[in-house]
Amino acid sequence: MTNADQAREAVRFFIETFNAQNHTQHAKALNYPHIRLANGRFARLDSEEQFAEISAANETRLRGEGWDHTVVRTLEIVHEGEDKVHIAITNDRCQEDGKVYKSFETFWIATEVDGHWGIQFRSSYLR
Repeated sequence: MTNADQAREAVRFFIETFNAQNHTQHAKALNYPHIRLANGRFARLDSEEQFAEISAANETRLRGEGWDHTVVRTLEIVHEGEDKVHIAITNDRCQEDGKVYKSFETFWIATEVDGHWGIQFRSSYLR
C-alpha cells in the first residue's frame, strides 16, 4: 500500500468514525499533537482523550444544525512523501435524507507516526 493509499484510508476512517459519532474511535483517526486552523485560529489537541471530549461536545451543535452525516465529495492527493501526505478535500454535510446543506473545502495532512497513519493537521474554509 502506498503512502497515498494509507492517507486515503486515514481519511476514510476519520469520516466513518465521525459519522458514527464514536468519539473514542474518532480520536484514533488522528496523530498528536493534532492541529486545526479554522476561523482564523489555531487549536492544538495533545491527546486522544482531549479530542474525544471536544468531539462529544460538538455533537450537540452538529445535530442542532440538522447534520446527519458527512460525505467526502472530492479527495485529491496534493503531495506524497515518506511520512506525510497533503490532501485537498471537499466535504458535504448532509441531512438524514441525504440533502447537502453545507459544503466546504479543507486541507489535511496525514502523517505516519510510530507506524500509525492518521490525520495530524486540518485547515478548513467552513462558514
